[in-house]
Amino acid sequence: MDLFLMAVGTIVAGVAGCVAWFWGSNFVLDLILPPRGPQAGRNIGRAAMIRPWLFLGPAILFLGVYLVYPVINSFWLSLHDGSGRRLVGADNYTWLAGDTKFRESIRNNFFWLLIVPALSTLFGLIAAQLTDRIRWGSIGKSLIFMPMAISFVGAGVIWKFIYEYREPGTEQIGLLNAIVQWLGGTPQTWLTLMPWNNLFLMIVLIWIQTGFAMVILSAALRGIPEETIEAAVLDGANPWQIFLRIKVPQIMGTIAVVWTTITITVLKVFDIVFVMTNGQWGTQVLANLMYDWMFRGTPDYGRGSAVAIVLMILVLPIMVWNIRNVRREMR
Repeated sequence: MDLFLMAVGTIVAGVAGCVAWFWGSNFVLDLILPPRGPQAGRNIGRAAMIRPWLFLGPAILFLGVYLVYPVINSFWLSLHDGSGRRLVGADNYTWLAGDTKFRESIRNNFFWLLIVPALSTLFGLIAAQLTDRIRWGSIGKSLIFMPMAISFVGAGVIWKFIYEYREPGTEQIGLLNAIVQWLGGTPQTWLTLMPWNNLFLMIVLIWIQTGFAMVILSAALRGIPEETIEAAVLDGANPWQIFLRIKVPQIMGTIAVVWTTITITVLKVFDIVFVMTNGQWGTQVLANLMYDWMFRGTPDYGRGSAVAIVLMILVLPIMVWNIRNVRREMR
């Protein structure tokens, strides 16, 4: 109950603060540059130039404090030793190049990038097409989208129970091993089966992101002009040809946006790996490696920050491309 009241209080205080800022800043601006009197025209012009910055000001401030400053500080720390006091230059980056766990993380992130965005987008596209063609499609969409309402930590806990292992012959509380044992097979410790355990972790994120892809792609499919589909039907195209040759090409820009958005999520994946394996048994990823160096055992801020900078460098080009693509689609 206390947490609920705290959450409600935070929401009310936040909304009230925004209203107070917008009203107060406009009131002060109108006092300084009153829209009346002999200088009314000049004051209105100047106020019109200043007013947008009053609204953008808090956002720019918070972005600077919570985004720009941490990036600069992380880069500066990556040039120091573990204590963050002695300057060591590029030594941490040299260490990264030869570290086996870092190479494992890069390799695993690469496979996550190959598999998760592709399958999430594919399943989302299929789900969007099928649910738009059946009567109970809205119910199907709700069920497919439901995992998006679950946090990554919650999803990791759920799937960890699905993969749970007990000794053969005993009652299996893990759904997967219960099915295997019922079929006469031998239960497995799925999360330790290298390299397949990485795929088992990827399934969790695919399960979550398919709903996101479905919603976006479903909206894109609904926006396709009916005239093009009717023309294809008159030309004798079957449903499969209409889907592949008419619909998909027209929403290719949206597919690219969905793909790259999921790609950014994959590059930053941490919660699922942390909850389910903690990077053991060959499942280490960059975000979890950064966490290990920054917060486990004796913290090494230099090496942890170096991993964070590498992760940012990998995410940045995809994010920039995604923003440009979205702007192009909006035009």
